[in-house]
Amino acid sequence: MSGIGGIGGGAGGIQQIIALRQQIIDRSQLLQNLHAPDATAQVSAPTTGSTGGFTGALKSALDGVQSTQAKAETLTDGYEKGQVMDVAKVMLARQEAGVAFEATLQVRNKLISAYQDIMRMGV
Repeated sequence: MSGIGGIGGGAGGIQQIIALRQQIIDRSQLLQNLHAPDATAQVSAPTTGSTGGFTGALKSALDGVQSTQAKAETLTDGYEKGQVMDVAKVMLARQEAGVAFEATLQVRNKLISAYQDIMRMGV
């Protein structure tokens, strides 16, 4: 039942969604900067200096998505077993997990697109 207490109110979930949205916007701006001709030297230099920055942020975002999905699964199982009676809480958790997954999918698509663009560049 510790997973049920972790959801709390809708405000915490909404703040997580807003934070994920902001992360997506920041990463999208980073990818757009990669396409600028004068930004290639600026972006490649910090990447080699701090290997854990982007990788760590991506890993923490994926861990957050995984925990959101685990909470939604716990609440869904609890509802199916009759332990959780609040349908709104279950649906909110499932919606949060869906939004988090969609955001992750969009970031992945942008990363793949950027990688393919880089691979098509002539050296």
